Amino acid sequence: MGEGPPSLWEWIGRNWDTGRAGSIKDLLLDHLTMSLVPILLALVVALPLGLACVRWRWLYQPASGLMNVVYALPSLPVFMLLISVTGLTQTTVIIPLAFYGVAVLLPAVVGGLDSVPDHVRQSAVAMGFTPRRRLLAVELPIAVPVVLAGLRVVAVSSISLVSVGALIGQGGLGGLFTRAYQNPFMPPVIVGIVLIVLLALIADGLLVLAQRLLTPWVRARKGATS
Repeated sequence: MGEGPPSLWEWIGRNWDTGRAGSIKDLLLDHLTMSLVPILLALVVALPLGLACVRWRWLYQPASGLMNVVYALPSLPVFMLLISVTGLTQTTVIIPLAFYGVAVLLPAVVGGLDSVPDHVRQSAVAMGFTPRRRLLAVELPIAVPVVLAGLRVVAVSSISLVSVGALIGQGGLGGLFTRAYQNPFMPPVIVGIVLIVLLALIADGLLVLAQRLLTPWVRARKGATS
């Protein structure tokens, strides 16, 4: 009698680190890279753009409208269009995900800065704060909860959307799904889904922790009212 298909754990053990491209470990590292880089790029772009939109209000509507159009574009056709420019590389996945992240973060940055009460700004001006010091020491810290709420959405969506890149050969853990499609076998699907969900939960948990560390006054206020 022939040997039956391997169990889930046997398959993981055989494929975790094979020393060749396409192992679970390599796909996981690729997925992390293609997820984290767009998140960081989106934050780097959205913060100054959001500050500019708050400073010059006429800029917000066209910038927001453009980002909404970008966000509405399906990821796979965008990947395919970029292949002619960036080739079959991770950059082809990273660039669209970064733009999607900016589309989500821009209103979060603007909304966070708009949430700063006027009397707080006036108090900072009365204390002699320069515009830059007021921004860094007063406005941005108060805006942190709203900005990080948007960043949590960006993180989870980026981690999920990376897998679509597997259709052009650059999808990280999404490669497990295409492998299972080509040779019907459930363990790669299970492993891919579980690892993607775990990455999303870890990223979300780290951002929640960062919010608590960056806004200690929120915990103090809750403790005072309890």
